[in-house]
Amino acid sequence: MTVTASFNNKNTDNDDFTAVIPAYNESRTIRGLVERTLLQLKHVIVIDDGSTDGTADALQGLDITLLRHPVNQGKASSLWDGMQEARKRPIQGIVTLDGDGQHLPEDIPRLLQHFKQTPDTIVIGSRLHEKANIPRARYNANRFANFWIAWAAGYPIIDSQSGFRIYPANLLDKVKVAHHRSSGFVFESEILIEAGRQGITSLPIPISAIYMPQARASHFRPVVDIARIVRMVAWKLISRGFYLQGLRRSLRKDGEKHAAPLESIVESKK
Repeated sequence: MTVTASFNNKNTDNDDFTAVIPAYNESRTIRGLVERTLLQLKHVIVIDDGSTDGTADALQGLDITLLRHPVNQGKASSLWDGMQEARKRPIQGIVTLDGDGQHLPEDIPRLLQHFKQTPDTIVIGSRLHEKANIPRARYNANRFANFWIAWAAGYPIIDSQSGFRIYPANLLDKVKVAHHRSSGFVFESEILIEAGRQGITSLPIPISAIYMPQARASHFRPVVDIARIVRMVAWKLISRGFYLQGLRRSLRKDGEKHAAPLESIVESKK
């Protein structure tokens, strides 16, 4: 892994937060995404995960930290390396976005506002309220994953597959999550489960579901990746005797503090 660094960005707002953006063959979207992210946060880390389409070249001249994997190591490894790089300086939180442009950097201040009110939670940009704008296979896969992950985590989770999140910077000191190449998209599910076991829950904040026409095809494979997630969750449930208490908690509806904010905020956006 190689590192290229430059920190001349003049934006000093939210200096105790760092953006981490994994990127694999994102040359068509990555520069615009990073430029807009730099308007929100001074510190931005991009992980070029063995791209072969000139993703790193597209970032030339930008005031960022660029980590480069010589070969593709998967999203889990990219997120892990970016998070560890971010934690080399004292920060409060880590903002993660996908490199394909489906997350709006302009939503970062709104997510930060909620994180600062509840700094011991994982804030998740939730898209599933916009069902009509999400490919059907992906929507169904996400809902299926939500059920299992919420059960293992022990509380309701509305959008377990969104990569637009803010993590407490010290979370990685409290949880152990696999981050090898085969972990892929499992990482973002497992970290919710392990955080839940430590009493750290997530807070859903509605964001727009955006699928850029110029973006490359999604790396997420609804059947294969959801199967891997379910296998990981099944093992965790078996290891806890199927954790029926977690199932009951995950199905709570009345008065559930994690679901209420999403409903109220969606109403306020109408």
